[in-house]
Amino acid sequence: MSTRPEPLFPLFAGLETLPGVGPKTAKALGALGIEAPRDLLFTLPHSGIDRRKRDTVQGADLPGVVTVEVEVGRHMAPRSRSGAYRIHVQDAQTSFQLVFFHAKGDYLKRILPSGQRRVVSGKVELFDGIAQMVHPDHILPVSEAGEIPDFEPVYPLTAGVTQKLMAKAAQGALERAPDLAEWIDSSLLKREGWPEWRAAVTACHTPTDAASLSPGNPARLRLAYDELFAHQLTLALARQNRHRTRGRISKGTGALQRKVSKSLPYVPTSAQNRAISEIAADMASGLRMNRLLQGDVGAGKTLVAFMALLIAVEAEGQGVMMAPTEILARQHLEGLQPLAESAGVVLDILTGRDKGAERAAKLDALKRGEIQVLVGTHAVFQDDVEFHDLRLAVIDEQHRFGVRQRLALGAKGSAADVLVMTATPIPRSLALAQYGDMDVSVLDEKPPGRKPITTALVSTERLDEVVGRIRAAADEGRQVYWVCPLVEESEVSDLIAAEERFKRLRAALGETRVGLVHGQMPPAEKDAAMARFQSGETSVLVATTVIEVGVNVPNATIMVIERAEIFGLAQLHQLRGRVGRGDQASTCLLLYQPPLGEGGRKRLETLRNTEDGFVIAETDLEMRGAGDVIGTAQSGLPRFRVADLESQTALMQVAQSDARALLHSDPGLDAARGRAARVLLWLMRQDEAIRLISVG
Repeated sequence: MSTRPEPLFPLFAGLETLPGVGPKTAKALGALGIEAPRDLLFTLPHSGIDRRKRDTVQGADLPGVVTVEVEVGRHMAPRSRSGAYRIHVQDAQTSFQLVFFHAKGDYLKRILPSGQRRVVSGKVELFDGIAQMVHPDHILPVSEAGEIPDFEPVYPLTAGVTQKLMAKAAQGALERAPDLAEWIDSSLLKREGWPEWRAAVTACHTPTDAASLSPGNPARLRLAYDELFAHQLTLALARQNRHRTRGRISKGTGALQRKVSKSLPYVPTSAQNRAISEIAADMASGLRMNRLLQGDVGAGKTLVAFMALLIAVEAEGQGVMMAPTEILARQHLEGLQPLAESAGVVLDILTGRDKGAERAAKLDALKRGEIQVLVGTHAVFQDDVEFHDLRLAVIDEQHRFGVRQRLALGAKGSAADVLVMTATPIPRSLALAQYGDMDVSVLDEKPPGRKPITTALVSTERLDEVVGRIRAAADEGRQVYWVCPLVEESEVSDLIAAEERFKRLRAALGETRVGLVHGQMPPAEKDAAMARFQSGETSVLVATTVIEVGVNVPNATIMVIERAEIFGLAQLHQLRGRVGRGDQASTCLLLYQPPLGEGGRKRLETLRNTEDGFVIAETDLEMRGAGDVIGTAQSGLPRFRVADLESQTALMQVAQSDARALLHSDPGLDAARGRAARVLLWLMRQDEAIRLISVG
């Protein structure tokens, strides 16, 4: 079914086919992401107004919305152009005023003729003891009063769109909603007590009370599940499709891995061993590997990745390791060099800095297969980079590389296996949403010998004391990171803040002992400053957050984070992970500016109380929401209209296992439930998935 199923045609027609929607309104609705009647169905009301009829405004909870039948009294036109037009009305027990601004008197006399009865509904407030309803929402003859719902849904709006218009358009979209065959597993449907699809959509747009607007309402849960299920079905199809694309069989002999193991000064953790064997099994299968290696700061991902690269070399192929920045690529090179030497493997690096003859020589060696493992930045994506036989691509720090780049790199080697490493512990729900098409290995143990990091909260009022402590530590030969806040959005002020701190610390500790790194520096200067710190030439490195990812200086044992309260939790956790890499006890000082707000306090206390990145990530998600945790711009997260990633993790897990189970039993989605699921994919605009089915 590579064309849209016919029952869905009316839902994907132009918006202008809906009642009350012209070209101008259609354009305004676009701002809410509404492009077709289908989008209106999934734009649910977020609250509601009780419009049940009362006899009188007397005794009503004011200010509040009241619906009441009145007899229209006399009209009082305004004395000046800016004044209010007032109409006296009488309900069963008391009189009050209807008030209009910038109103046309003849129009009001027509819809509210004196001596006639009308039903009015709107917000009533007391002004100088007189009840007033300003601009009623509804004014109807008594015979038409039934048009006002007892409980009126309130929709999200945008400029140029009113509640009345939204409600009318949504009603029009509802009338087009077809009866669709069921795609949810019947036992799940029964267990949860969910309504069928059309009944669920209708119920969501015709709430009867506040409870029917809650995310836990069965009709809303059902629609949330449909979104999550369609998304997980798309990821499961991508996974199935990839598993169908033949991979290369890369079986390691173990010879090189044994050499490296022998040279290690420590024993790998059982989590590392488990991850290595999961990767080895994937590489030895005839299917393409697409695995996420998730491990907290310092959990030992580099060793796991290198062992995987050795499997590629043992199978007489090549491996590549990609890092997002040049500093990180060089650091990987330094970290891998001793391991490569112990195994006798040829390791080299390729970055944007390689030019001319040197670059040509590297490319030639790569093409001939003389370089067995290449470390690089995105320069590796360039067209003139050719491998002799690329078997494995390891990508570090996933969120800088989108799905598109993952595919581009895979294309460099016919059917190369892909291993993605991330040091950002990702909460379960986000991992499912973002990497549901990948298999996941988690490193959840710290290597032996890692000392816990002492974390303390210190007010900026004690800054001089902190500087004194830093001086004492530097005198003992210890090294310190001092991270400056990103003050405002402007990079200029960040720079001023970092430079001010740099000057003050140099004055306190001596000219040569303090280095500075910030985002505005030319790369060569930045690298030089980093190198001086890495070699121990400088004792203190003042930096903006350029250092958060991956830099390794075992002798650095103190991390000072200034204005820590304005950083995100995940960022603070990443920064803290820069110390505690050697065998000495380490400290992280969180400098905050009092008074601390509620959120800031919670973040800093969470950090003080735990070093477990996964606990920190869950708290972060709870506090900030999904888009922010990964950074909405590059999050690659689907935008759900009904489902909520933060609160519906459990639902997402059910959707994932259900989607995989359905594809397992019906890989082509050809049986009855499979065909219904195809319709769901069309309904949810999962074009990617539909393409995969028609390819499959």
